Amino acid sequence: MLDPEEKIKIIKKYKLHETDTGSPEVQVALLSEEIARLLLHLKKHPKDVHSRRGLLKQVCSRRKFLTYLKNENAKRYASILKKVGLKK
Repeated sequence: MLDPEEKIKIIKKYKLHETDTGSPEVQVALLSEEIARLLLHLKKHPKDVHSRRGLLKQVCSRRKFLTYLKNENAKRYASILKKVGLKK
């Protein structure tokens, strides 16, 4: 789980305007960071099935946000993929 300070850093980096906390770009960035942490945890604890389920739910949620962005605005979709470091 992300600390509040880390969440604030990520939100500041990916926000679109001053009061932005829930745009798809911010949500994808937060989910990507959380997914990376869960992957590190699962490498140490491969039999942790409950965390694996949470990981899969977060991956699915991130995929939904990315699909929404792809359908709404292809430029924003491409830019967030580059910023976060995801493949197509």
